[in-house]
Amino acid sequence: MRWGRAYFAVQAVAGAAWWCAVPLLPWVREATLGGLDPVPVALLDLPLFVLASALAAFGWRPSAIVASGWTALVAAAMVAYATVTGEAGWGALAMLAAAGGSALALSLVLIGRLPTEWIVAGPFAFRPASARRGVLAHVAATLAQIGVFWGFFLGLLPFVIALLERRWRVDVALPPGLDALGVVVLVLASGLGLWSAFAMSTRGGGTPLPAAMPNRLVIAGPYRFVRNPMALAGIVQGAAVGLIASSWLVVLYALLGSLVWNHVVRPHEEADLERRFGPDFTAYRDAVRCWLPRLRPVPARGRMAP
Repeated sequence: MRWGRAYFAVQAVAGAAWWCAVPLLPWVREATLGGLDPVPVALLDLPLFVLASALAAFGWRPSAIVASGWTALVAAAMVAYATVTGEAGWGALAMLAAAGGSALALSLVLIGRLPTEWIVAGPFAFRPASARRGVLAHVAATLAQIGVFWGFFLGLLPFVIALLERRWRVDVALPPGLDALGVVVLVLASGLGLWSAFAMSTRGGGTPLPAAMPNRLVIAGPYRFVRNPMALAGIVQGAAVGLIASSWLVVLYALLGSLVWNHVVRPHEEADLERRFGPDFTAYRDAVRCWLPRLRPVPARGRMAP
């Protein structure tokens, strides 16, 4: 709860500072409000965003709900406005960031923690794959998953982000040659992802998908060097796509994805692996780092879940 209140305090100060800058600095007004009249916006935003955030910082929970709800509403409105008019793109980005921060802070204020277990519930809950399916079936399912995930997370979503970046006029010129570097990095990272997927589906008796997890602890291929090669590959792929598209927002999207995976998904995944494989996984986790590959691989081996 303390961190949630601290966030609302920072948000209140930042909001007040921004409203002081709007009438004093024309470039701030143009970048964040475009052609909007600041007076009616201020009449609503000052009490519902700045004041409500300040009250939430002092521990008044209803004001945290008000501030978070208003921030989400304004973020949606600013995204629509910036997309239609091509103005106030920096305002849309700022409000999207504020909406995400407010939502996280609201969880801390109301329940004292982030309910990360929601992300591995329902269809995304960890379940071992059917033992009746053969290796070819697992490989085919893995390739289908790769097609869907790469198409969405490395194709469609970055395309939309880069399109909005240019439409909102928040694009920044990147140094020349980074697009070529991005192609090389994308090819290498994709190779690592395919190698990891092949090792998982042929040696693990399952797939990388949470709903069809491997039945064996896979310590083969790239898993002998780094504990999460598929996640590492995916993050590097996303950053490479950002370089190819000359989009700093796509690179940021990849970095934010790494934070979400590392702090939200990974703890639940590793808890599931420890529950199913016990000391074998614990020893592997202690020997192989999550992100930084080893110079010398650990011995290849595997053990069925009990």
